[in-house]
Amino acid sequence: MPAPTPSDPRAELAAEQAHLVRARTELARMREHTLSLQADGGDAIAGEALAQTLWLRAKALQDDPGTTLFFGRVDREAGPADAEEERLYIGRRHVSDGHGDPVVIDWRAGVSTPFYRASTQDPMGLRLRRRFGVEGGQITAYEDELLGTGADDGSARDADTGGRGGTGAGSGSSILAREIERPRIGPMRDIVATIQPEQDEIVRADVSTTLCVQGAPGTGKTAVGLHRAAWLLYAFRDRLARSGVLVVGPNRAFLEHVGAVLPSLGEISVRHTTADDLVVGGTSASVRTTESTEVARLKGEARMAGVLRAALWGGVGPATEALVVPRGSRKWRVPAYEVQDMIEELRGRGVSYSAARAMLHQRLAHAVMVAMERSGDSPDDRVQDSVARSAPVKAYVKQVWPEVKPGAVLAQVLSTGEHLAEDQQAIVWEKPPRTPAGARWSAADLVLLDELADLLDRTPSLGHVVLDEAQDLSPMQLRAVGRRASTGSLTVLGDLAQGTTPWSTASWEESLRHLGKDLSSPTTHLEELVRGFRVPSAVIDFAARLLPAIAPDLAPPESVRSNPGRLDVIPVADAVAGAVEATTNAATHEGSVGVIVPDAWMEVVGTALRGTGVTHEVMDGEHAEEGLGVRVFLVPATVAKGLEFDQVVVLEPAAIADAEPDERTGLRRLYVVLTRAVSGLTVVHAEPLPAQLAGSP
Repeated sequence: MPAPTPSDPRAELAAEQAHLVRARTELARMREHTLSLQADGGDAIAGEALAQTLWLRAKALQDDPGTTLFFGRVDREAGPADAEEERLYIGRRHVSDGHGDPVVIDWRAGVSTPFYRASTQDPMGLRLRRRFGVEGGQITAYEDELLGTGADDGSARDADTGGRGGTGAGSGSSILAREIERPRIGPMRDIVATIQPEQDEIVRADVSTTLCVQGAPGTGKTAVGLHRAAWLLYAFRDRLARSGVLVVGPNRAFLEHVGAVLPSLGEISVRHTTADDLVVGGTSASVRTTESTEVARLKGEARMAGVLRAALWGGVGPATEALVVPRGSRKWRVPAYEVQDMIEELRGRGVSYSAARAMLHQRLAHAVMVAMERSGDSPDDRVQDSVARSAPVKAYVKQVWPEVKPGAVLAQVLSTGEHLAEDQQAIVWEKPPRTPAGARWSAADLVLLDELADLLDRTPSLGHVVLDEAQDLSPMQLRAVGRRASTGSLTVLGDLAQGTTPWSTASWEESLRHLGKDLSSPTTHLEELVRGFRVPSAVIDFAARLLPAIAPDLAPPESVRSNPGRLDVIPVADAVAGAVEATTNAATHEGSVGVIVPDAWMEVVGTALRGTGVTHEVMDGEHAEEGLGVRVFLVPATVAKGLEFDQVVVLEPAAIADAEPDERTGLRRLYVVLTRAVSGLTVVHAEPLPAQLAGSP
């Protein structure tokens, strides 16, 4: 039975702190119990699998002293058959006592949904929602919102002062605002305590549903996608534990930035990769050359899939000679026209090249067996298998249906231009390698090799794939991701206004089609997030000046932050010196500092920062060294996408935009860069600002 709420807020706070102590004690007990279990699976393999399962379970039960095990509480109205109202604590994972009764409810459980979605208009059975203020893993304050009976009297109370605050997420919750605006140092944090109703609907979408989320900067689309993965693993664990969940991001620095989110939610088995590494792993190749943007764009077009299919299957048949199989004292003959019928039938089945080729062996052997039966013999299945493996059949199949490798097929296309349209001839090699093994593959080539590998042998499908920054992938890259969810679902995240590649997405309908999904299907949905919780209004409004030029059809983002943030636009005579000074000033504020510069300026700015004693780390796309105590990060403009910092210094916007191949792409790159700030943005420029940004901030 829940204790009555004390009238003294300090006594109430002490009761909540005591519940946290109890929850931590029970979690430690659960982990000790797991570690005490013996991994006896009956045999060595089963035992090893069980030991791995127990280890993962124990790891998921580790307590993080920097956070609380719960961040909210809901008190449910007592129903007609209930003697008392029900009180539930909502946290990152389930914690139970020794009798199995819940001490903390996992945020992903169905009974936790009202914590995120209830309102005074629809209380969803709640009388009260409580949020906790947390510092250093301890509860320091609480804030109540009355939703059911007595909702008009709803108030929030800070237990440290006894004062009153806001009344919930939608009406200015001070605790919620502090959590959203809390300074950020280190990797991305989970948003499990601050998920908003529109975000929660996306997070809890069914496992069979593919969601495409168009999200403006700061709307939390990346965090929403990761939390959806965590929710799916909770709600459909048996299914997804077998089929797997994958997160695909734009670069390794981004993956390191977001890599702590799922483990903080108790999910440590999800693999993270980049779109480039996804196909490298499938082809056992590596990038050994670069090529022009135009060639890369041509290789990334969807029609290349048809070119590769034609090149691969073009080597099959026709059958011009009969198959002759000696067996004992007789020779068995399969006419060429029968073989050709088999080939045409197998080509039309829609199976992979290698699977169809293996079937041809059995088709030919069956034809021989039928001929034997007609002559009065009684062959069985063992005879058919023997004929299928015989040298004459193998040799015949090799002639009419050759065994090939992806590299050989692609090398033929790029060497001869066969099957290419006239405007695609720019991708043909000027100096073909002597052998496919000696080819120097580009990043775009690896995607084509992955396509060929799938044509040869179908790529296994995962249960769910989260694809972030999807607007930047080429059609062929999207196909590579999509086939890894051919029987599963996807969470596709991105922003058309942030497309910065020459092949960036023109529409989400087109992207989903390349991913193998269709917006006309009832299991595929497009959602739009426009309410920004990360980027303050002063910053997002300044950056949104670019939207009419880069994405006129998108709704402008709306910041719901209570703090408008800080924006300083500073003209200087010496851009590098101005950036160093701005960085020094930004570092006086709390939290992380991102110094985003044109790629070509990285070395000179890094030298200048070191020369003035500013300790910093470089985020270069390959890794992000987020060392202890380091608050300043030097970031090239092309790597900034997906990252966030409390304070951001942007150096020379015009140079950032001019480094791109065209004006629209340049302004989109600038839009990305300008929207990385969580608290304050300083723009330093010696050159005139782009026209869209000129004028008073």
